[in-house]
Amino acid sequence: MLDPILLLGLVVAVLVMSLAARALSYYFRLPFIIFLLIEGIIAGPEVLNLLDPALYIEGLSAIVAISISVIVFDGGLHIDLKHIRMVQESVLKLTTIGVLVTFLGTTALTSILIDIPLEIAALFGALVTATGPTVITPIVRNIQISHRLGKILELEGVLNDAASVILAAMVFEWVAAELSGTDAVIFIFYRLGIGIALGSLSGFALRWFFTRKIAFSKQTVRLVSLTAVFACFVLSEYLGNESGILAVAIFGIILGTSEFPYKETIKEFKGDIVTVMLSLIFILLAAMLEFEDIQRIGVSGIVLVLLLVFVIRPMAVFISMWNSQIRTNEKLFLSFIGPRGVVPTSVATYFAIKLDSMGILGGQSLVGLVFLTVIITVFLSGSLSKKVAEMLEVIPMEILIIGGGKVGRILAERFDRRGENVIVVDISESNCKKCMELGIRTIQGDAGDVNIMKKAGIEHAKYVVTTTNKDDTNLLFCQIAKTCFGFRGDQLVARVNEIENLQAFWNLGIRAISPSMTTAVMLENMIGRPHLFSMCEVGGEGEMMEVKVTNPRVVGRAIKDIQFPEKSLLVMVQRGSDSIIAHGSLVLEYEDIVTIIGEGDAAKQTASILYK
Repeated sequence: MLDPILLLGLVVAVLVMSLAARALSYYFRLPFIIFLLIEGIIAGPEVLNLLDPALYIEGLSAIVAISISVIVFDGGLHIDLKHIRMVQESVLKLTTIGVLVTFLGTTALTSILIDIPLEIAALFGALVTATGPTVITPIVRNIQISHRLGKILELEGVLNDAASVILAAMVFEWVAAELSGTDAVIFIFYRLGIGIALGSLSGFALRWFFTRKIAFSKQTVRLVSLTAVFACFVLSEYLGNESGILAVAIFGIILGTSEFPYKETIKEFKGDIVTVMLSLIFILLAAMLEFEDIQRIGVSGIVLVLLLVFVIRPMAVFISMWNSQIRTNEKLFLSFIGPRGVVPTSVATYFAIKLDSMGILGGQSLVGLVFLTVIITVFLSGSLSKKVAEMLEVIPMEILIIGGGKVGRILAERFDRRGENVIVVDISESNCKKCMELGIRTIQGDAGDVNIMKKAGIEHAKYVVTTTNKDDTNLLFCQIAKTCFGFRGDQLVARVNEIENLQAFWNLGIRAISPSMTTAVMLENMIGRPHLFSMCEVGGEGEMMEVKVTNPRVVGRAIKDIQFPEKSLLVMVQRGSDSIIAHGSLVLEYEDIVTIIGEGDAAKQTASILYK
């Protein structure tokens, strides 16, 4: 029987190791999951023998099941389908076509490179189709990639976990009970139906419960939500083995997409629990690793995992997204980020125990392959993801737009199309709804409330743009951004509706523009100066941008001596507090800020020449 003191000692040890992992993560700027893996291996029987999971084997399956249910639910809770309409098709293809490509490709390579039966190779192929949210979410939050890419990866991870478990369960039944034909089809659809039905029912039921006109304490909210997650998982598993993960994933996504009281309370509470459970699972499972299993696989296993990372994963991404709007550099980044996590590791351990009890060979090889895959993919993704993101230029600016009226919506849509991370804040429900219909992230609330601004992510924003039709409101929001959040004047851009109010913004160093004045200037230039107007009217196919001069090859050279794209124009050079009209004889200096207008991609090409 499991000694309660041993179990409590295990929890204390894991919490201490988790704190140490977080401290190391903060110091080295790497995902803390990497350090959890290292700590688990070092503390395990293979190195220091301070932590032996064999002593807790009776309760390990239960611990893993409980932890996975909460972790997957938390992943779903952070998915809001209203904000990711543009990526739903991509995610759907990644979790269907992508899973199939990964499964078939990995199974074929494993059977060729590793000396194990085809059935075990197929079981391994099914398990590693999952790109776990437990690993991807910290990576996404750490490097702050574009919102679109982040949501693709997070949603893929949540849904892939469920798809992987069901696929692996079907293969396991094929191995253990010779399941095939109609039975296999029934197996898949029955478990899909159970998971989707119970997850949906749980999500709508809990949302209905919390929208009743009853005041609940935070403790009650936490207890009810945690009980509902466990109940959903247990009932789904009872009705259809291996369908529980899909059920809690659907449960979380429904709540994440809904607006109801106490949503933030549930998110905060689940986030704290997930940290503990994530630490518990990774340290325990890493401690279970036996070097003998890895040695038995040999160099072929490492080659297999590298092929999985650099061949199979890119094939799955590019095949499933061949006609999508995702750019090539974004597809390359998605191809690189494919770490495997808790689900394949824990399920592989469970299957190995089952196979050993049935006298079927290959269980330990399966565990060794999965652990090797998890270790290599987590280390590669965790340590190199930020460098790869910077190299592929998928880390955008964070831009906060205050005001979701017509101007704010058009601006947000342009920024979003440009690949920037943009959030709109507006107190009007109608304006917020229109922004969300465009796929723009939106926060409804008063931008004068510091808590609303924090919720919108102002602490991570690079620019704040105020676009409301009230000048005093725009000025107030800019002052809040400066005094409460430390924004400089050049990070604030404001719409000024009345020309006489421009000076008030300029006195605070805020970059402001008057639509009336701009329109008058444009109309003036249309009369007798058609070429000047055409340079200003960039339209939907052109672009105007500012770039800082940092390329040593252009510093100290006159503009006329630098070969820029034909359909681009340098308009203005900001040097310190001076604004200089760009002319051929002007010599560029380091950290000059140049305003560029270009047709098509010409502005971006010019910017790449100036900035290195």
